[in-house]
Amino acid sequence: MGIGGSDMYRQQILDHYKNPRNTGEIEDPTFTHVGENPMCGDEIRMDVVLSEDEETIEQVAFRGDGCAISQASASMLSERLHGMAVEELREMDRDDIVDMLGVDISPMRIKCAVLAEKVAQDGADIYFDELDIERTTTEDDD
Repeated sequence: MGIGGSDMYRQQILDHYKNPRNTGEIEDPTFTHVGENPMCGDEIRMDVVLSEDEETIEQVAFRGDGCAISQASASMLSERLHGMAVEELREMDRDDIVDMLGVDISPMRIKCAVLAEKVAQDGADIYFDELDIERTTTEDDD
């Protein structure tokens, strides 16, 4: 799987992969965005509902296909984003995702791990007219 760490964290990743949380779609989301990791074939679509003042994430749902790392990361992130300020989402980085997963991620798998984070961040940036892209990709990430 390309990960190292304690058995507890590996089990947590497998649990989120086999039993993902917040899967599906939201009927009337504030925004929806899709992204992919072409190197691994991962794809994630996230629906997000913001509070009325557009400062807090009220609901998140995702759906997608991909490796255990990308899908577990999306599941874990969907739980973490609930109730989070949009500004906190925008400030997240790959270290936050690695910490959330609790395991060392190999350089080849980091794009899998951060895909959901990038999709959520880019979706928010598009919604607030700060980014103009159709689809997120991890292809050019270093």
